[in-house]
Amino acid sequence: MNYKESFLKYLETEKRYSPHTLLSYRNDLESFQNFLVALGYTGNLHQVTSHDIRAWIVQMLDGGYSTSSVHRKISSLRGFFRYMRKQGLVENNPLDKLILPRRKKVLPVFIDENSIISLLDNYDFGDDFKGLRNRTIIEMLYTTGMRRAELTGLKCSDVDIINGIVKVTGKRNKQRIIPLLPSFIKRLHEYISKREKEIAGAGSDWLFLTDSGKRMYDRLVYNIVKSYLKLVTTVEKKSPHVLRHTFATHMLNRGADLNSIKEFLGHANLSATQIYTHNTFEKLKEIYKRAHPRA
Repeated sequence: MNYKESFLKYLETEKRYSPHTLLSYRNDLESFQNFLVALGYTGNLHQVTSHDIRAWIVQMLDGGYSTSSVHRKISSLRGFFRYMRKQGLVENNPLDKLILPRRKKVLPVFIDENSIISLLDNYDFGDDFKGLRNRTIIEMLYTTGMRRAELTGLKCSDVDIINGIVKVTGKRNKQRIIPLLPSFIKRLHEYISKREKEIAGAGSDWLFLTDSGKRMYDRLVYNIVKSYLKLVTTVEKKSPHVLRHTFATHMLNRGADLNSIKEFLGHANLSATQIYTHNTFEKLKEIYKRAHPRA
């Protein structure tokens, strides 16, 4: 029996993980499998010990993996052995008492307000389909904080222009409703009208389409966002996720409470959202240094 494939099938059908998450799990498990093979490991899963896993961690750290990447890979392995134990295939989980290296705190990268507003208000994206689509993608990511995969998964039926809301399907198929700004609703309506008139695949229910009328894909969204963010910022990362961080940071700086931001972002718990308070604290320190007479 292929235990790895059985576990991945369980994640897909029972836990309803996204294809992107499933691929990460597959890669992590195969990485551990390859490590064992390289060691000349011939035993079965019952014989994997915490020492084997510690050796894998050391190899990853020596190979330049960040502690965050190591934590993610170990999390995948932990889930796998938890599943194996639940199925009665192993007696003990070798990760139960494993101590992981301390994760370094990395503040979310975001773009300052003036830069993103300048891009949306002053840059000429063009009024053809491609220009309207690209602008709508960037503004949708920034004004809602949704993930890239959530954006590519949007359907026309998910958007209610009359009531100004969008239904977003997040991780594990959890759905949430996000309000849309009046100014953006107008822009979205323009894009949809242009899409229906000029694109051959406009009959598709997918909201965002490629130039040839196919469903928008992740890599193209990344390239679109990166190309436009280059115009207004020098931050190293210029990805759709940076716009998500930017949304959350700007909302917090403008007085939104953490629980509301948690709901907008679709976080399962508040601890995932609290990282944005660090950005706000850094801003407060700057203001303090500039404003206090003794600074």
